[in-house]
Amino acid sequence: MQKLFNQYQRELAVACAYAALLLVVLLVAPGFFSAANLRDLALGNVAVLIVAVGMTLVIVAGQIDISVGAQFAVCSVAAGVLAKAGWPLPLLVAAVVLCGAALGAVNGALVAWVRIPAIVVTLATLVAWRDGLRWATEGAWVQGLPANFQWFGLGQGTGQWLIVAWALALWATGAWALRNLAAGRAVYAVGCDAEAARLAGIAPQRVTFGVFALLGALTGLAALLNAIR
Repeated sequence: MQKLFNQYQRELAVACAYAALLLVVLLVAPGFFSAANLRDLALGNVAVLIVAVGMTLVIVAGQIDISVGAQFAVCSVAAGVLAKAGWPLPLLVAAVVLCGAALGAVNGALVAWVRIPAIVVTLATLVAWRDGLRWATEGAWVQGLPANFQWFGLGQGTGQWLIVAWALALWATGAWALRNLAAGRAVYAVGCDAEAARLAGIAPQRVTFGVFALLGALTGLAALLNAIR
């Protein structure tokens, strides 16, 4: 038991601090924990949770990506344009996720194989995606979306639960994969020591490229869910 306590001591300290903060909020503003407010908080942070899953992989691999905000904006507009064009929902989801993966793959290729530092690459793509989107849309919102786009056409109540369920499922899958899959352990290995990982038979460039592309795909999905709500 003592060994287990020592292993998770840092996490326990954070958990205790968080619990104390929640207790203070409960005493000062009990309305914060109302069902309606918790629902709004969950929906408002779904996109952040999904992007955070991908960003965790990038950070564990020893990299960083500061262009996700611009990727998010590009994928959001792409979702609106494709929905307005009448694309069916399954095809729309696949297209937006692939759009995000492509943007992330650009970052990954430049970092992994061209060997440009991630902070430099993602700062450059941040500016490129942002300014390119501003030029393409001229700052205008995508309007006239079909009625079946919002909440997947299922109604607000069902759509809300579905969006939250997707986010939680992705979070749980990401946590499980990092701990139990060989690909997840490879991410840890590359982030700890890329050269040692290479000598152990892991391809650091592929892992680096993969985590950036996956972050892009998850950013695309997050943007779509945010646009749908």
